[in-house]
Amino acid sequence: FPGADLADGSCAHPTIPDKVSPLLPANHVTMTKGTGLVHTAPAHGMEDYNVASHHQLPMDCLVDEGGFFTEAAGPELQKKNVLEEGNEAVIQMLQAAGSLLKEEKYVHSYPYDWRTKKPMIIRASKQWFVNTASIKATAQEALKKVKVVPTSAVNRMLEMLDRRTFWCISRQRSWGVP
Repeated sequence: FPGADLADGSCAHPTIPDKVSPLLPANHVTMTKGTGLVHTAPAHGMEDYNVASHHQLPMDCLVDEGGFFTEAAGPELQKKNVLEEGNEAVIQMLQAAGSLLKEEKYVHSYPYDWRTKKPMIIRASKQWFVNTASIKATAQEALKKVKVVPTSAVNRMLEMLDRRTFWCISRQRSWGVP
């Protein structure tokens, strides 16, 4: 049957009892990429975030900074590492619910951390967005005191700062930027 037949449908969440998930169209799911029915994890990828934003879905992140399931994931998964025992726990939960159709080994192409050489999980983190003229003015004044080479770049940067309507104050990289 065509995927359009599923429009406006819903399904039970596979691991969170009493949670219902909507079935939504997504342009990034095609005949050559994906199966047509995929999970959406808005806090873990740009395409999923865009779909969730468009449909005004919550951006719940069930994984903490260390890669462990949070309390919101449920007691069976809480404090389990997503890439290790958490993965096996999800498989067991799906089997117990009679929801697992097939299991097979798959080598996922995770991005790798340049420092530890370990796979990374992309996840949303808390940000603070502010819309204030005082931050813009302070940034523009500070930029005027910086020696920029070539000097013509200062005007481009000042124009960019002037067009910026929102500012994100972030402390994600306490260890620095490569």
